[in-house]
Amino acid sequence: MAAKITPLSNVDSAWLKMEDPTNLMMVTGVMTFSKPVDMAYFQALVQTRLLQFERFRQRVARPALPFVPNYWEDDPNFDINAHLHHIGLPYPHDHSALQQLASDLMSTSLDFSKPLWQMHVVDGYGEGGAIVVRLHHALADGMALIGVLLALTEMGPGAPQPEVNGLPETEEPAGGLLGSWEALQFRAAELLGKGVKVGRRALIESLESYLNNDRPRELAELANDYAHAAGKLVLRAPDPQTAFKGRLGVAKRAAWSRPLPLSEIKAMRKATGATINDLMIAAITGGLRRYLEEHGEEVADFRAAVPVNLRGPNEMGGLGNKFGLVFLDLPIGTVDMKKRLAAVRYRMEALKDSQEAPVSLDILGAIGFSAQAIQDVAVRIIGGKATTVLTNVPGPPIPLYLAGQPINDLMFWVPQSGRLGMGISILSYAGNVYVGVATDAGLVPDPDEIVQGFYAEYDELLGLV
Repeated sequence: MAAKITPLSNVDSAWLKMEDPTNLMMVTGVMTFSKPVDMAYFQALVQTRLLQFERFRQRVARPALPFVPNYWEDDPNFDINAHLHHIGLPYPHDHSALQQLASDLMSTSLDFSKPLWQMHVVDGYGEGGAIVVRLHHALADGMALIGVLLALTEMGPGAPQPEVNGLPETEEPAGGLLGSWEALQFRAAELLGKGVKVGRRALIESLESYLNNDRPRELAELANDYAHAAGKLVLRAPDPQTAFKGRLGVAKRAAWSRPLPLSEIKAMRKATGATINDLMIAAITGGLRRYLEEHGEEVADFRAAVPVNLRGPNEMGGLGNKFGLVFLDLPIGTVDMKKRLAAVRYRMEALKDSQEAPVSLDILGAIGFSAQAIQDVAVRIIGGKATTVLTNVPGPPIPLYLAGQPINDLMFWVPQSGRLGMGISILSYAGNVYVGVATDAGLVPDPDEIVQGFYAEYDELLGLV
């Protein structure tokens, strides 16, 4: 029987092509526990639940022939022990040590001769343990990482350890937590291909209608929204130079906040009329301003590239990538919290009807099948328009259990695409909200300073309640 192969979608190929030693295209997640994680139990869960999805047993093949797409193929030498690692956390066995471990792993490339994922079970996190998960962005985006988590977890304690009898069959169960992965992958690629064709046609026909007055007026109207968004994206001025932009290195640094009670943030929402997302962005923006001021940097407004989920209702369980980017102008220079919050609300509202997200998805799709020179230009154009990636992923609203015990805290980071040196993540889980910051070590050696500035701004928001 011939080995099964599946072409990568154009967007997934784009994330593969954007891999660079100074900016690894990985999604990284951290989970913490009150007790050490039972390694045998966890390995049994991975083997019986995760490996039934064939993508976790497949590697990427990159043919040398021109115009032949990258594809997923079964790894003939698959060994789960190459992907699961059991390690101890160095002294002082605390939050700072776990942040350093996450930073080191975030700076280390995955092995491209194997399936593009790894998990580290960590002993010695205080009296408990932790798990660090790494997936390549070609395999999954932030939403899909949550799906991976759900596939491994239970709603409560007491689930028996699964029995392992070799590798499971690779037929994905219909209606499973990750859905019918194969069908979703093909559907996403099909929709992406249509989107690229429609987008190109809209842009070309919009130009034709401008140059040829005999073209029907309705053709220009049809293309106008898309072409306007594409033109705005390409022609937007580059972001200013700040401490957050510059030449990237290999080493990265990760930091994340304490759990922030969702009840507190909902009280802020009631008092201000702002959304939870608006409130968190306003506080994060203030934290970035404080960092610049404390380091004697000129304070200037800059943009965040904000991923927007474009998955349809039937695609929410699939892996791969289906999101676009919008560019949010952060009011960094606005000191007054009320004015800054008002500015964030206004700018976020203005983005809701923007066509930037589907346009950027089409650009990523084009990168996926374009020559290296074209890819470099596209990445440079997008990367120059922003200073940070800012992503918000809703996690499970209730506590989840993994390997027989509850997950205490949950955090993740997406890669900083292109030449960006900072990524900021907002994640809700089990009645709390977490904020994470990942930076290039040469630009921001201690992102915990940004987190501390965020705390000060968060306390200011609490004062509005």
